[in-house]
Amino acid sequence: MMRKSDLVEVIARKAHLTKKAATEALETFISEVEKALVKGEKVVLSGFGTFKVVNVKEKSVIVPKTGERKTIKPHRAPRFSAGRSLRKLIKG
Repeated sequence: MMRKSDLVEVIARKAHLTKKAATEALETFISEVEKALVKGEKVVLSGFGTFKVVNVKEKSVIVPKTGERKTIKPHRAPRFSAGRSLRKLIKG
């Protein structure tokens, strides 16, 4: 598993940045993606993938543990779709 701190170290090493600068760059990237998603915009990173927000309709579900039926309210949810290059890399 790669954590945020691991990613900061890799960015710092490969981009010849300090850890502080790499952290700031990563935080800025995440913040800008979040802002775009909140506005309902797509974030497309060619070759990597697309971040977008989808509208989830109201639905009934059964809680497996209790067997109780609940209704999930309609809401917005973030989604990520891997790009073609990333899918090919993972597929092998």
